[in-house]
Formats: sequence, structure tokens, C-alpha cells
Amino acid sequence: MTAPDTQDRGPAGWRLAGIGLLALGVAGALYVAGRLHQPDYAFTMFGADPFPPKSLLATIALALAGVQVLLALWMYRKLPLAPGPPRAVPIAHRVTGFVLVAVTVPVAVHCLIAYGVQLTSPRVAIHSIAGCFFYGAFAAKVVLVHSRRLPGWALPVAGGTLAIVLGVLWYTSALWYYNGFQLPHL
Repeated sequence: MTAPDTQDRGPAGWRLAGIGLLALGVAGALYVAGRLHQPDYAFTMFGADPFPPKSLLATIALALAGVQVLLALWMYRKLPLAPGPPRAVPIAHRVTGFVLVAVTVPVAVHCLIAYGVQLTSPRVAIHSIAGCFFYGAFAAKVVLVHSRRLPGWALPVAGGTLAIVLGVLWYTSALWYYNGFQLPHL
């Protein structure tokens, strides 16, 4: 005789594997498109110097990711000393997430058209691959949000992964710009 919940582990595992393959597929498609694309260094979506506006948008996205993490912790009652979340918290979480992704899209479009995916230095390679991975992880999180009967850890792991990857993207771009085109050594 098996426990009642063991029957759900198989289908949930297959759903998680499918969602993981979707994430890898999106990231892989962006990587291949970026590698095949001929960079257009003259592309001026942000004017003559794209670094200031792109760094600002990346910083806004990082701040919104911090808000997302705090709202998620509050929604799941994991925020120490916080009362139960009001009804507006899940709505604020969704709106913030939408704005966060909307803020990243112009930056990603500019990066893809102007530079493509480059592997010319460790910073550029990490940034390019993390950018592809971000949108793959985002696609996975959207599917996870709308999926039922998955392990409780799946959605927080996807959201945390998005926040971490966004931090890597900010570190390898905006912080690099703000720090005089150098990465600070930790």
C-alpha cells in the first residue's frame, strides 16, 4: 500500500521537468539568436551613450526584484515580525513583477540588437548568458504560477532564481558602469 501523496510525485516531476525544459529552450533560443545575430553597434535606441539609461533601468529592475522578494516573503508568511498580508499584497506582487519585466525588455532588446551574445571577456560572457537565462527563468516562473499540484518549493525557487540572476545582470552591467567600467573585486 502506498501513501496517498506518492501518486502525485510522478506527474508533478514530469511537469517540473517540462517547465525546466521550457526554461532551457527559451534561454537556448535567445543564446543561439544572439550568437547568430550580427551586432549593430550603431543601434541608438537609448541615444549616443546607452550606458546611463540602461544602467538606470537595470537599477530600477534590481530594486523591484527586492520588492518582489519582500512581497513574496510576506505573502507566504515568511517575513519575520510582519502581520498577515492584506489582500493588496498579492496584487502588488503581480503588478511589481509585470513592471519589473517591462523595465528589462528595452534593455534586453538593445543588448540583443546592438551586441548580440558575446563571449569576449568573462564579464561580457557572464552577462550575455545570464541575460538569456533570465528570460528562460521568467518563462518558467510564469508557467509555474499557473500550474497546480506542484511541490511547494518550486515557485519560491523560480522566483529566487530570477532575483539572483537579475543581481548578476546588474553587477555585470550597471555596477560595472557606475564603478568606472570596472567590476569591484569582492
